[in-house]
Amino acid sequence: MFPELIDTRPLRRAIDDGLNWVVRNWGGELEAAAYPLLMLLNGIERLLVATPFWLIMAILVGIAWLATRSWKLPALVLVSLLFLGIMGLWRDAMATMALMISATLTVIVASIPIGVWMSRSQRVRQIITPILDLMQTLPSFVYLIPTVMIFGPGKIPALLATIVYAAPPLVRLTDLGLRSVDPAVMEASRSFGTTPSQRLFGVQIPLALPTILAGVNQTTMMALAMVVIASMIGAGGLGYQVLQGIGRLEVSRGLFAGLGIVVLAIIFDRITQSFGKQLQAKIGLAEAR
Repeated sequence: MFPELIDTRPLRRAIDDGLNWVVRNWGGELEAAAYPLLMLLNGIERLLVATPFWLIMAILVGIAWLATRSWKLPALVLVSLLFLGIMGLWRDAMATMALMISATLTVIVASIPIGVWMSRSQRVRQIITPILDLMQTLPSFVYLIPTVMIFGPGKIPALLATIVYAAPPLVRLTDLGLRSVDPAVMEASRSFGTTPSQRLFGVQIPLALPTILAGVNQTTMMALAMVVIASMIGAGGLGYQVLQGIGRLEVSRGLFAGLGIVVLAIIFDRITQSFGKQLQAKIGLAEAR
């Protein structure tokens, strides 16, 4: 047994007391700041639940066709969605989709500017990279503790924990994509007298879009990976059905809900990958010209 060199209890007590102080003094303000996220999540969930199932199927099948221009992926999407409906998982699948879409949209809005900032400053990259490393290596359960203490069980802590867990890949890949743009292309754009913002939005971001879309793909998958854990604090959806299956020892409930999560993962993974490949092909064709 390793000898006890220091007493860590005072440090743990200080951390707990600090978080309790934040909850007592800033809990209301933090809840008010997070309220727009709750409105976004509830709005998307209500929209998905109220929309006829056939319309959602048609939209997703249409998006899949636009991504591939073939009927293989649309057929897979249609069969997958029919599975969700036939198994009685449609309502829970819509709740899970709402959480995933809300988290992904929030991550896109927050992470891409951070990735752009990292790509333009070595010092910023050196500061943010260890933070991203910490966010990716911390067990996902750890995110639940402070969020539940501040907001209590419910959708807000579930959404915030999902956002924190899913954000690092998009930040990293945005930074990587922008830094990977061919220096010769950047030099050519400078020779035309473009401003930094014109180079960013007119050259770098369009050329980095396939890499950024790969980050969106990973963010979506990580958001789906959090649904079971998020259900422990009130997220609902397919993750809650898996949790119910564990608690009641109902293998079939957990199995079907788990397959529902896999189905959603396949749908969004294939669609985002296909859009990324399509963009990559267009960029390669443009460079060949």
